[in-house]
Amino acid sequence: MMTNPRIPFQMTSERKPLKPPKKGRMLIVHIVSNVEYWPFDQPMPRKTLSTPHGMEPIPDIPNYSWAEYGLRCGMPRLLKLLVDMKLPASVNLNSTVIDHYPSVADAMLKAGWEFIGHGYLQRLLHKEKNEEATIKKALDQVSAFTGKKVRGWMGPGFAQTFDTPDIIKKLGIEYNLDWILDDLPCWMRTKHGPLVSMPYGFELNDSLVYTVERQSSPEVLQRLKDTLKTFGPELKTQPRVLTLGLHPHQIGVPHRMPYLVECLKLLKKRDDVIFMTGSQIADWYMAADPAPADLSP
Repeated sequence: MMTNPRIPFQMTSERKPLKPPKKGRMLIVHIVSNVEYWPFDQPMPRKTLSTPHGMEPIPDIPNYSWAEYGLRCGMPRLLKLLVDMKLPASVNLNSTVIDHYPSVADAMLKAGWEFIGHGYLQRLLHKEKNEEATIKKALDQVSAFTGKKVRGWMGPGFAQTFDTPDIIKKLGIEYNLDWILDDLPCWMRTKHGPLVSMPYGFELNDSLVYTVERQSSPEVLQRLKDTLKTFGPELKTQPRVLTLGLHPHQIGVPHRMPYLVECLKLLKKRDDVIFMTGSQIADWYMAADPAPADLSP
């Protein structure tokens, strides 16, 4: 039997108070879009429409089209919204998007989004014959495209093998988004030194809200309001990271976009909010709470 082998357990109430990234800005908001490549000739990673007779058709036209609608129509909406509101964003990117949807990749680069590694294509790492080679290929492709080192990682489907934290740290990754177990960053143990575990969250993730739970369009706005009620007293003594995990085929459809707009307006008008990218949050955390010596290899 095994307990958490990577992140020492600690209740949030036991953590030392952290200095916020900017005076009075205790609520750190991370906007993350997930932009993925779903191969046409393979089973779809996720479905919105169940298949009659329990079959697994290839090609799966309705579910493939669902995902590609997000890239064709949802992405322009997301890009315009965030540019118009002057908000920073990160993108969890399957690196093959650069080849297959170059105009999407170019638009995100032009918008100044931070590129986070998210696999080569949307396939669990458990299915890769050589996990390290696949991760390296994805990181190299993104770095070559952006001209920058990739500092963050999130596995397709949040998936990690027992070896993933060691591999990504070995390859130069400084933070990862897969271990969604805290409202603040935490330090992880790897064979190659400490790694930052970044909050991501299920509850404000559009994929969970709309495809898994099948909630109505206004649900994400209501959840945000309720989350802020809970965070309210907590923010008096400790920062919190609030992540909006977005997918262009989920939140980018016409009947849901108005609620994302309202979410961002609600956050932007607060005087305790700061919008940051993944690397900005990681830099803040590494300075505010340096890695403990007992996590070194």
